[in-house]
Amino acid sequence: MGHRIPNTTSAPCLAHKSHPLRARDVQIYQACEVLTECLIYPMVIFSPWAFGTSEPWSIWIMNSAGYCLGALLAVKLAIRHLKGYRPPRWADGGAEPPGAGAARGLLTPARLTGILALLTAAILGYCLISALNARAAYNPETLAFTYRRQYVPWLPHSFDRGATWFAFWSYLGLALSFWAIRDWLLGKSAAEQRPARRANGPGGVAQAEFLPARLRRLLWLLTINGGLLGVEGIIQRLHGSGELLFLVRPNIHKTADTQFGPYAYYANASQYFNLLWPVCLGFWWMLHRSRGFGRHDHYVVLLCCGIMAACPIISTSRGGTLITLGLLGLVGLLLAAAHFVLPASGQAAGRTRATTLGVLALFFVGALALGYSLGWKALKPRMARLSEGFQQRERDYDRARPIAADYPVFGTGPGSFENVSKLYRISPEANWWAQLHNDWLETRITFGWVGSALIALAFATVLLRWFGGGGIYSGRRFVMLLWLALGGCFIHARFDFPFQMHSIVFLFLILCAILFNLSRRPSFH
Repeated sequence: MGHRIPNTTSAPCLAHKSHPLRARDVQIYQACEVLTECLIYPMVIFSPWAFGTSEPWSIWIMNSAGYCLGALLAVKLAIRHLKGYRPPRWADGGAEPPGAGAARGLLTPARLTGILALLTAAILGYCLISALNARAAYNPETLAFTYRRQYVPWLPHSFDRGATWFAFWSYLGLALSFWAIRDWLLGKSAAEQRPARRANGPGGVAQAEFLPARLRRLLWLLTINGGLLGVEGIIQRLHGSGELLFLVRPNIHKTADTQFGPYAYYANASQYFNLLWPVCLGFWWMLHRSRGFGRHDHYVVLLCCGIMAACPIISTSRGGTLITLGLLGLVGLLLAAAHFVLPASGQAAGRTRATTLGVLALFFVGALALGYSLGWKALKPRMARLSEGFQQRERDYDRARPIAADYPVFGTGPGSFENVSKLYRISPEANWWAQLHNDWLETRITFGWVGSALIALAFATVLLRWFGGGGIYSGRRFVMLLWLALGGCFIHARFDFPFQMHSIVFLFLILCAILFNLSRRPSFH
């Protein structure tokens, strides 16, 4: 157990002489990998089923799991960097896409990873400084703010110290989860480490539609979990129960028509499904391209996708329905274009493509038919009042814009919107907002232009990663479906509050972690 072992990878690496790599270090590293996987899967399942992770108790459970993932990641990084251990990973080696030109130097994996790590630290530091340098604290018992004289006005500061501290600890858990999931996905399974399997690695012919084992398992779990979530929501809606998961009746939205599944607000459920089903459909496309019609287990993925795509319509969410229809149209055009653009050699290949097109058409028709049959009767009168709903939202936004105008640079502090908005009521009897139903504006109010710019730059870095080299090579259609899913969530955020729901943010970050590991494959594929 205490003997030194040689480095097993082809990449040159010099370990510190004072920290030689030993067999025990490798065993600890592998144990951390296993424990990371054992934490990720329960978090994926728990997050939506725990009533959308909308209560402090469930958020703290997810935060604690995120801290554990961060600790495991720290141990792995220490072994890799201090001991010089280089485990087989998809980031190691691989052919770079040719023809990148001088711009390749700006999009190297190491540079983009470093930029995103710095932006992550900057966002967390922004929240931490806002809490430490708080301008005021809100007392929920007296419904009053206690102002502090000693604070630094040219640094980020919060008007609700307690809420900003809670936001910081939540964002810390989410950030650690993102980096731990991203790092874990890059590791190779035992089968992928064998020489025979490496022949199909980056630059190999079979890489065209290949998904690594860890990514496949994670996508399978997301798909099955999402499908079961949709089935439960449909059953609960048909039953007419006003209890979430037939267990708990919430304080607000107490009737079945305002809930869906474990979510007390049906629109949040539609946002979760619209974020997930396009990615799962892209997963099916990759499996189908690699397996064809020889195996049928991947059609379970297509069935789950159909259920999830129908759920926003069944939930009677107007915004969710419109975005679902838009996504279905864009996804249909994308995959149909791929059907006609991809080369088909021989009569058998032509028949396979025709069958694939028929299966996809069945998916779209089935999703729309299921949604229409179970949701249109209740949705139709709500759609007739669509413009009225938008007008009411715009009036609320007009009342909130003065907050952004009063604190344009640093905002009012992360997480502070609910209590700060009470100061902007037009009368003492008027209601205030727990959420603004406009995450774009609410983020600008609470983070200011400085914090909002940091968040925007971090997301842009994630999008740019695919244009770099290394990592996991992926088909364009799978990546485009990922982009569509994330884009749909941003459209939701313009008229609702998906990014105020921990479960939706966690899923969003999982998809970002997947996307940040993918890169375009070489042009000869």
